[in-house]
Amino acid sequence: MVLLNGQTLTFEEVNRVLFDEVKVGFSDESLRKVEESRKAVEKIVEDERIVYGITTGFGKFSDVYIGKEDVETLQLNLIRSHACGIGEPFPEVLSRAMLLLRANALLKGFSGVRPVVIERLLDLVNAKIHPVIPQQGSLGASGDLAPLSHLALALIGEGDVFYKGEKVPALTALTKEGLFPITLTAKEGLALINGTQAMTAMGVVAYLEAEKLAYQSEYIAAMTIEGLRGIIDAFDEDIHLARGYREQVEVARRIRDHLADSQLTTRQGELRVQDAYSIRCIPQVHGATWQALNYVKEKLEIEMNAATDNPLIFNNGEKVLSGGNFHGQPIAFAMDFLAIAMAELANISERRIERLVNPQLNDLPPFLSPEPGLQSGAMIMQYAAASLVSENKTLAHPASVDSIPSSANQEDHVSMGTIGSRHAHQVITNARRVLAIETICAMQAAEIRGTDLMAQATKQFLKEAREVAPFIAKDRIFSNDIEAVTSWLKGASLPAGQSSKDHSRTKA
Repeated sequence: MVLLNGQTLTFEEVNRVLFDEVKVGFSDESLRKVEESRKAVEKIVEDERIVYGITTGFGKFSDVYIGKEDVETLQLNLIRSHACGIGEPFPEVLSRAMLLLRANALLKGFSGVRPVVIERLLDLVNAKIHPVIPQQGSLGASGDLAPLSHLALALIGEGDVFYKGEKVPALTALTKEGLFPITLTAKEGLALINGTQAMTAMGVVAYLEAEKLAYQSEYIAAMTIEGLRGIIDAFDEDIHLARGYREQVEVARRIRDHLADSQLTTRQGELRVQDAYSIRCIPQVHGATWQALNYVKEKLEIEMNAATDNPLIFNNGEKVLSGGNFHGQPIAFAMDFLAIAMAELANISERRIERLVNPQLNDLPPFLSPEPGLQSGAMIMQYAAASLVSENKTLAHPASVDSIPSSANQEDHVSMGTIGSRHAHQVITNARRVLAIETICAMQAAEIRGTDLMAQATKQFLKEAREVAPFIAKDRIFSNDIEAVTSWLKGASLPAGQSSKDHSRTKA
């Protein structure tokens, strides 16, 4: 079981909850903090103090006083009116992540909710009841209001959920699991939706997928090096130490490790003096992507354990402060950076594909065709990869540089972080397909050279990939191969022993 306390949630724990479906609970100490802040909210209501979101309306309505007899209606109206999400729903794993992260944020004890709200969030996680949450409709400031309102609907028995493979009314799923809808009281509706958990959940899942793909890209690139009889000298440690970027040094080391016993690599001057940049600069480009991943991971780890609603309650209610922790700018920047970094991982992969299939750039059969001319081989696979990297270039345009005022200009600067996170995930999905195409082409080239000459590490990688995409002995519907290898990359475990001193191994 993973125990939440609002302070120390890690990627490894999130990974276990999302993909291994480990149960979740909370620590007794964190619950004490929750109870203390709840008492403060109840006193504010009883004393009829004017405090934003507790005894006032929301946004532009912050100057409208709400009497204590209407606080429950206020919270119910808030959830219903703000459930304006549109478009396709987030995948279930994203809904699950939002439940987990929102519960963890509330456990910090600054939000003033009753323990039952947190308990019900975790009940949904543990029962695998996942709210249906539309992907579009969040500006990424004032919290992810629309998406999180759809999450909150499930707690009050409204809206739809995913349950046992079907979309059903929330009340139906709650009843089958012996759970009851809760009635939201003062502050609780606002506490549930005033946060960054949609963009953060999307960011966490995107990061886990990106980290895994970045490791896999090094095996794929190493196999391409063998297929092109690349020059191993470019990966000599001294070159990379001379520049000084840790991530660059690590990528070069891993490539050397993958190719340590290869008989297909060459030395400078043996066949050519230098390789093209897409081969020679793998450590520099992939290393820069790892730098971005490290930045993204750091920001997400902070946000996973952050109090992001408004107002926040301190000193047992002596201090109740309105601020802007719901503003998603830190995650918006991180998601834009992630999209750019992964777009470049795909970009350099597509250039390696071109070098594998272009007969003017290698001594392999044109387009790796088994019968050039009569059979086209991998010709159009390169087209597909080029299309994907071009699409990524548009998706990588920063969402965070945009803003639009809302709530009658009270909320006059927003982050668009949720849009950025969705774009980053789509870039990663596209990048995985590009790397699947490189895998197919690199395997073909390496087998033409001779698998008996390959390094043990790349030979094992090829062996596993060949189970889903056979050797190209004649033209076939290659779309099926691309999707098969893409699915394999997404679901496969990293090769045995793959890890880094500086990067945690993850499953996604």
